[in-house]
Amino acid sequence: MVGATAMSWAQMNEEQKDSLETLNLEDVFVSSTRAGDKTPVTFTNVKGEAIKSVNLGQDLPILLKMTPSMVTTSDAGAGIGYTGMRIRGSDATRINVTINGIPVNDSESQGVFWVNMPDLSSSTNSIQIQRGVGTSTNGAAAFGATVNLQTSTPSTEAYGMINNSIGSFGTRKHTVMLNSGLIDDRWAFEGRLSKIASDGFIDRSASDLQSYYLSGAYYGKKTIVKALSFGGKEVTQQAWYGTPEAKLNGSPEGLQELIDFGGEYSTPEQLDNLNNASARTFNYYTYDNQVDNYQQDHYQLHLSHQLNKNWNATVAGHYTFGWGYFEQFRADDDLVDDYGFTPVTIGAEIVTESEIIRRRWLENHFAGFTYSLNYESDKINATLGGGYNYYDGDHFGEVIWAEFGSNLNIRDRYYDNVGTKNDFNTFLKVNYQFNEKLNLYLDGQVRIISYKTNGNDSDLRTFKVNEEFNFFNPKLGATYQIDEYSNLYGSFAIGNREPVRSDFLDSPVKPKHETLQDMELGYKRFGDHYQLGINLYNMSYNDQLVLTGELDDVGNSVRTNVESSFRRGIEMEGTYTFSSQFSWGINAAFSQNKIAEFTEVVYDYGDNFDEFNIINNSFEDTEISFSPNVVIGSIVNFTPVEGLSIGLQSKYVGQQFLDNTSNDDRAIEAYFINDLNLGYSFKTDFIKEIGIQLLVNNLLDVEYESNGYTWGYLAGSTDYRQNNYYPQAGRNFLFAVNLKF
Repeated sequence: MVGATAMSWAQMNEEQKDSLETLNLEDVFVSSTRAGDKTPVTFTNVKGEAIKSVNLGQDLPILLKMTPSMVTTSDAGAGIGYTGMRIRGSDATRINVTINGIPVNDSESQGVFWVNMPDLSSSTNSIQIQRGVGTSTNGAAAFGATVNLQTSTPSTEAYGMINNSIGSFGTRKHTVMLNSGLIDDRWAFEGRLSKIASDGFIDRSASDLQSYYLSGAYYGKKTIVKALSFGGKEVTQQAWYGTPEAKLNGSPEGLQELIDFGGEYSTPEQLDNLNNASARTFNYYTYDNQVDNYQQDHYQLHLSHQLNKNWNATVAGHYTFGWGYFEQFRADDDLVDDYGFTPVTIGAEIVTESEIIRRRWLENHFAGFTYSLNYESDKINATLGGGYNYYDGDHFGEVIWAEFGSNLNIRDRYYDNVGTKNDFNTFLKVNYQFNEKLNLYLDGQVRIISYKTNGNDSDLRTFKVNEEFNFFNPKLGATYQIDEYSNLYGSFAIGNREPVRSDFLDSPVKPKHETLQDMELGYKRFGDHYQLGINLYNMSYNDQLVLTGELDDVGNSVRTNVESSFRRGIEMEGTYTFSSQFSWGINAAFSQNKIAEFTEVVYDYGDNFDEFNIINNSFEDTEISFSPNVVIGSIVNFTPVEGLSIGLQSKYVGQQFLDNTSNDDRAIEAYFINDLNLGYSFKTDFIKEIGIQLLVNNLLDVEYESNGYTWGYLAGSTDYRQNNYYPQAGRNFLFAVNLKF
């Protein structure tokens, strides 16, 4: 019962009971895209309390890092700024994210940039993570997982909260939240303002983040109307480039090879930075305003109505507006080839290269609606749902300063292209209780996509796409209730997914859409003191777009289709409560992630860089990049006295390859890290609750890297290879004081 903790059910009058019962309708906002106890898919539910217990300023992916098969990373090394997640080896472009059933993934890249929604976790009530294809949802295809967030639900009592955190690397977080409680048993309002800042572990990787959350709702006996808006403004120094392996290893020979063959270190400032900066905090970018500056605002309007005891319906409209740029200093860019400018004549000299400061802009609009019609009886639970979304994104570049200005005018766009996308889907889900033991599940989705671009890209190439995709994504399965404590489930699902913008832009051949066939088989058991879940999965791909390990000049991953590949493994998740004071939760994933046949393309420029040959290296039964075969998490919680909590979180991530050649020389080493979480809360006559918290990240001060990339070429007899890594912070601290009034 939502918010029923303030008074007992027996103490409430009938009007209050009716009011609280209608609050359950708010769950309908997310129920159409969530899995239930009888849905035969693999999922983990994360409660808001668990999120808030570790929310001292780090981004949401870091707060979820202990969930099964989850691997997280942070460009700045301390969990604030640009962070990312992979689930079952699948990156952010393959993870469907919704907030209250509204799609969040960027329509073109299909990624989610959590830095645009800082401190969203403070306004999150619950999260469900489905692994595999999962159930039908709105927005981007789920090709590895689905992350479904539900924002705050109302409280029966009014309160205010002030949360303040400080920590290593100049980190600070300040959050103010006000909640009206239920007014006249019908109205509820909530507001939050947050400010997060950090200098970052990596040099020149500071983040300045601001965010807000506002909601207002009317709760009738059968109807809920809820409007909400949330958004953020971020200015984040870029730490996208990573650290060369030779720098991390302190190899003089490797550094010299980097200078001779890498091509990125030509100016005195770059050479001084490479040779003298601290290895683990090295940042390639030395320009002080090398920043990402972006703002994004989300608006949602939800309506839920109980038609009768069996039927309810929801409809929601949404609009997101985002705009901003990233700024770059360029040392020796070609005025003609890179910008289309005319050379500069100075006396008798013709100047064709110049130092440049440029901004690459994105201004986008994303709007649409979702709907669901839900039926529930003793035997049938069915949902007819779907939605339509429209995206319009304008990509353009400006040169704001040049050493040699040529024919440059301020606000001139040296490239400009527009991408539009129409995305319609409709799905029908049915849970049918065949008998007391057996529940059958059927889920079918139709998805129709149109994607068009027009203009030129940042390399001044004509970039035109006009593609349509029509997908049918069926899913079926069953859940068998063995006894009152345990059940068995199995499912088979097919998912289809269109290429992303960068696939069309960077792939040497026209990319194909991908198809995934996912089989899940699981067992769950619940006891008085324990919970246990074990599942097997087999995710078989046709034409999967896999990471090559290479990046383009803005840090985007380059991918290519491979005909046949798979991810298969076993995941285990369990908790045991030894007493009211002590509990232990553990999860483990063991997997194989293979490509049947992969062709690596290597360029040979000759000993004197006067040739150009393409060499194809073939590999069979090779590992998929960034897909560790072992991921293990452990959470130990101890409450020795009332109000005091001690938590130890441990995470092991196995070796990850940077490309698809299974080459140990191109890999991220396995790592094992531990975090210690200490908390104490108490009450006073004037303050409802005072909470004091200390989070020690990387308790054992382990040196490790969580992400990277690789690239290289041949120069005749010289095989040049550069691995770049993203070092993570050693032992660091966050301390918080939380006040609730």
